[in-house]
Amino acid sequence: MARRSQRKAESRKAKQWYKVVSPEMFGRAPFGETIANDPERIVGRIIETTLGDLTNNFSKQNTKLKFRVDRVAGDSAYTKFLGHEMTTDYVRSLVKRRTSRIDAIVDVTTTDGYQVRIKPSCFTVKRARANQVKSIRELSKRVIIERSKSLDLNQLIQDAVGGKISLDIYKEAKVIYPLRRVEVRKTEIVTEPSIAAAATSSVTEAPAA
Repeated sequence: MARRSQRKAESRKAKQWYKVVSPEMFGRAPFGETIANDPERIVGRIIETTLGDLTNNFSKQNTKLKFRVDRVAGDSAYTKFLGHEMTTDYVRSLVKRRTSRIDAIVDVTTTDGYQVRIKPSCFTVKRARANQVKSIRELSKRVIIERSKSLDLNQLIQDAVGGKISLDIYKEAKVIYPLRRVEVRKTEIVTEPSIAAAATSSVTEAPAA
């Protein structure tokens, strides 16, 4: 029993804490810690946080961020962005009776070769007609496609999570029918560019939501 306790104690001593660092698009800011007895064990680990915790802006607690540890240097674990998602409770709070929620899905390819799936949602003031819903959905896709053509991954995610894409959709879609709010409710990295692949700016559209 004493030998087993000694082995456990030695195992605990061998472990080290590593600072988790956000990707460049979020300012390379440390936002937590993770523990391991071998830095190689951290690579590939999934780390989740909220935009509120990352930016110390607690009005952004409804935005969840997902990262993957990409490399370890010294006592720091550097991450790559995997995606973001609005909390279910927050999205539900935007859905009101006798109104319309208009969802869309669009896949875009950034100038540095990442394929990203973006899912915007528009919330109307009152219930919209079927042709208005269709027009707003198509407009949402078009706005995202046009904006994405000239953006790399960092710029695209900053615009999606920071609200610029939502604002662009809102400004154009409210002409079709009055909107109460627009949110990019989710993004996710679908594929990453291979090392040998040249960066492209092509765009493909996903199936309708």
